[in-house]
Amino acid sequence: MEHELVVFDNSGVLVDSETLGNRLLAAMLTDEVVPTTFGEAVEHYLGKSFADVADTVRRRTGARVPADFLPRFHARLFDAFERELTATDGVHRVLDDLDALGVPYCVASNDTADRVAVSLRLTGLAPRLAGRVFGADQVARPKPAPDVFLHAARHFGVAPGACLVVEDSARGVAAARAAGMTVFGLASLTPPTRLADAHRVLGSMGELRELIPALFPTRPLEETRR
Repeated sequence: MEHELVVFDNSGVLVDSETLGNRLLAAMLTDEVVPTTFGEAVEHYLGKSFADVADTVRRRTGARVPADFLPRFHARLFDAFERELTATDGVHRVLDDLDALGVPYCVASNDTADRVAVSLRLTGLAPRLAGRVFGADQVARPKPAPDVFLHAARHFGVAPGACLVVEDSARGVAAARAAGMTVFGLASLTPPTRLADAHRVLGSMGELRELIPALFPTRPLEETRR
């Protein structure tokens, strides 16, 4: 079956927010809780909820994260987004190719739809995804439950089996699998071993772009690709 809809995660897939977030998390944990490197933040906390991060810190180090840590982290993170957030390298070319082929795409995130919209605005992606943003606040259960992916598929009237998901977290991969969708893991920052349950693991958006002709063989991309 040829894919009829491409569903992107947001953080770490469309926008390069995971680098900023884990850099800040490491700095704040070091200042307030326990010395933490960027590499340790990625290895132990990437893709986890704040409750899971706090629990992992406690189990690994015995230290407790302050109760007011999360709102202060979010405030500083949004400041960093305003100054530094960028679209993931190569994502505009991937979207250009999908547009040229007439393949619909959307974003389905574990964040709220409003927060996703902010990151898309800051990176210049908002016009390309207007009306196609789906967040965990719109469904009953977040990833790793399949709800947000199934919600997106229903919106487009596409069967789950005809959807291709691009994810950068183990929870996202599990959610896509549970939805009955094909899922590619994007390991630009995430260790590839965490994405082992994906149907395919890619190292960059450039690799995804190279696969597009094979993913949509009935659509003549080479005539339109620049």
